[in-house]
Amino acid sequence: MNNLVILPLLIPLLTGVLLIFFRKQIRVQRYVTTVSLLLLTVVTIALIHQVSVEGTQTLNLGGWEPPYGIVLVADMFALLLVLATVIVTFCCVLYGFRTVGEEREKHYLYTFIHFMIVGIMGSFLTGDLFNLFVFFEVMLLSSYILISLGGEKGQLRESLKYVVINIVSSMLFLVAIGYLYAITGTLNFADLSVRIAETGQDGLITTVAIFLLLVFAIKAALLMFFWLPGAYVVPPMAISAMFAALLTKVGIYAIFRTFTLIFYHEAVITHELIGWLGVATMILGGIGAVAYWDLRRILAYNVIIAVGFIMIGLAVFTEVALAGSIYYLIHDMIVKALLFLLGGVMIGLTGTNQLREMSGMIRNHALLGWMFFLAAFALAGVPPLSGFIGKLLTLQGAIDEGFYVMAAVGLITSLMVLYSVMKIFMNGFWGENQLSVEDEKMSTKGLLFPCAILAILSVGLGVGVEWVNVYVLQAAEVLNNPQAYIDAVLQN
Repeated sequence: MNNLVILPLLIPLLTGVLLIFFRKQIRVQRYVTTVSLLLLTVVTIALIHQVSVEGTQTLNLGGWEPPYGIVLVADMFALLLVLATVIVTFCCVLYGFRTVGEEREKHYLYTFIHFMIVGIMGSFLTGDLFNLFVFFEVMLLSSYILISLGGEKGQLRESLKYVVINIVSSMLFLVAIGYLYAITGTLNFADLSVRIAETGQDGLITTVAIFLLLVFAIKAALLMFFWLPGAYVVPPMAISAMFAALLTKVGIYAIFRTFTLIFYHEAVITHELIGWLGVATMILGGIGAVAYWDLRRILAYNVIIAVGFIMIGLAVFTEVALAGSIYYLIHDMIVKALLFLLGGVMIGLTGTNQLREMSGMIRNHALLGWMFFLAAFALAGVPPLSGFIGKLLTLQGAIDEGFYVMAAVGLITSLMVLYSVMKIFMNGFWGENQLSVEDEKMSTKGLLFPCAILAILSVGLGVGVEWVNVYVLQAAEVLNNPQAYIDAVLQN
């Protein structure tokens, strides 16, 4: 057992509680938040190093042995997502210091950001299905507050829809948990894997697996993404960037974890269904991204396309394809946050979301323009940037295993992604400059620094692939070999 495993939950939880007592001391809140996230980054890097050397780390809470007690499990797959979460949150918070406004900051903004992180971290690290549900709810309750904080008409409208949809999906989640417990007598991931492997994944268990897929698909915006575009366009851009980079990724993680560790015996049924859901998601998301001229909605639909593409790796279910999906997942968390933050600067300067009302910003804001250009190419998968490696491995795995249609749709929607983000670049930065410096609605002071951090990381993920791929392959190996996870949990 390793007590470090609980720190990614404990640090943001204690910080969130502490910040409640400093409601009106905005500078104190900002300082404590920054220190907390930096400390969390150090702890996560230490855990990643430990896992790379010693293997998967676990912690049995209260000393209760699994499968009876609560267990936290830190393997390479979970920790890579934990690290990406901390980095993205840190950059979004730095950006938010200058954009969200003191009124929101005084109403516990940073407290709920930390509580949302607790839910996200817990979802990545939990070792049983019921506590996955609990951490999902912690994350969602915090996101309900963050999406509505400010009380604007659009926020209240979209938050109501967001809350209702997630309440329904949470109810379905509990029903699925009940059925699975009635069949197997356990909810521990490792124990579930062992019992289903021993008894066989019959039709009833496969039905429950598809039911769980439906629940996770709603939360990941896999085909059922009707709630996402509206919900992601109404909060301040710093919050939208966190939502775009993190929330759907928890649903994706849940699908990957359960369908590589527990429900992998009938891959012809479950994994192919996941693949075709991904294909439909890519196509519909691509249509939305190409059709709209609203900057926020174009970026929101690009979130949906990425969800579909990541699912190809799970549908193919080989180590190469899984490594590609993991690489692309990490890339997408970083680059999606970057694009939303840069888009927020564009909207802040011009005072509008509409591309037809922007032009020529590169004349006064060259760094902003070229960072957006780099992020656009990274998102589309242009070499040598971060998106290329993930797409290459995923498509290579798909073609090697004969999933030609999925690979073709992945390539076509990559072109749609490129078209949609270049439409933003060409309309926003090229052409005649319609806005003088004096007419700009806000200053870019302090806003490009967190964007630069994310841009450097995107380049680093592409150029430094040999270094990063060592950890990604370890994560893919864990997913492709469930026994390693089972041994770490049940034989610890």
